[in-house]
Amino acid sequence: MQAVNDIPRPAGQTRKNLEASNSDIHKYLIEKCLENDPKAQYQLYRQYADAMYNVCMRMVKNQDEAKDILQEAFVEAFTKLHTFRFEASFGSWLKRIVVNKCINLLQKKRLLTISLEDSKNARRIPEEIEDDSHTQYEVKLVQKAISLLPEGCRVVLNLYLFEGYDHAEIGEILNITESTSKAQYSKARKKLREIIEEDKKHLKLI
Repeated sequence: MQAVNDIPRPAGQTRKNLEASNSDIHKYLIEKCLENDPKAQYQLYRQYADAMYNVCMRMVKNQDEAKDILQEAFVEAFTKLHTFRFEASFGSWLKRIVVNKCINLLQKKRLLTISLEDSKNARRIPEEIEDDSHTQYEVKLVQKAISLLPEGCRVVLNLYLFEGYDHAEIGEILNITESTSKAQYSKARKKLREIIEEDKKHLKLI
């Protein structure tokens, strides 16, 4: 059996050729995984485990639960790998599995509640923040603020800002309307500003 590291990689590749080469390697790994090759499964796991763990942590905020979800997601991915059609990247396909498992956990714990009332009453703010002053704050402060958001709007914020889903996709994932997703996102941004401004005032008082 040809090892992944033995696949030839021509010198002097352009970025486009390199991306094509990486795509070939991914295809090779997936094909070997379909044959239940443990080495290929481990290679694929190593490539994506850290990134997917970060997704889990942003969603559930608990290390033990994040680790459990990560393992469950990879088991499901390898079990359902025959359904992967190379229409999107493997990473995107895998992340959707991870996100769905995170949401399932939050729903079981009854932490994820997104009210339709929020979509009517939430204060609408522009999609682009006019005042980008929050970028001056330490990353840890912003992360702390995000962790303090209500679960529903925090999940929407994470899916939109960090995981790259649009509101239509978020609506499909969470089984809500696109307008509700947008309203939750606006609500999250508003609350995020408020939390950061409150921390700023607190720091001035110290």
